[in-house]
Amino acid sequence: QVQLVESGGGLVQAGDSLRLSCAASIGSFRSSGMGWFRRAPGKERESVAAISGTGVITSYADSVKGRFIISRDNAKNTVYLQMNSLKPEDTAVYYCALKPGSYVSIRSSDYVYWGQGTQVTVSS
Repeated sequence: QVQLVESGGGLVQAGDSLRLSCAASIGSFRSSGMGWFRRAPGKERESVAAISGTGVITSYADSVKGRFIISRDNAKNTVYLQMNSLKPEDTAVYYCALKPGSYVSIRSSDYVYWGQGTQVTVSS
C-alpha cells in the first residue's frame, strides 16, 4: 500500500512563502514521476507542478511559473513544493500525487496514488 503524506500547509499573508513536503512510502520512488495539484473552492482540480523521477525535468502551470519550485530528494522519498510570493488566488487544498514511470506529466489521470491534501490559505 503506497502512502503519500503531505505537510507544510497553513495560513499566510500575501507575499509570504510556504514549503510543502510529501513523503512517499514506496520502494521505487526514483522511478516515479511526482506532481502537485490543487483544488480551490468552487473550482476543479488543476495541475500546479510536476517533476520527473530524476528531478531533471519539471513542468509548471502558467499561474505559478517564476513563483513556485518543485524539487525532490530521492534519498528521502520526498517531493517538495516551494511557494513564494503567494497570492490570495493560490488558496486551495494542495495534493501530491505519484505516477508509475519517471516521465513528467500534468495529467491527473496519469497519477495513481494521491495524498490526503493540505490546506493553504493566503490572506490579502
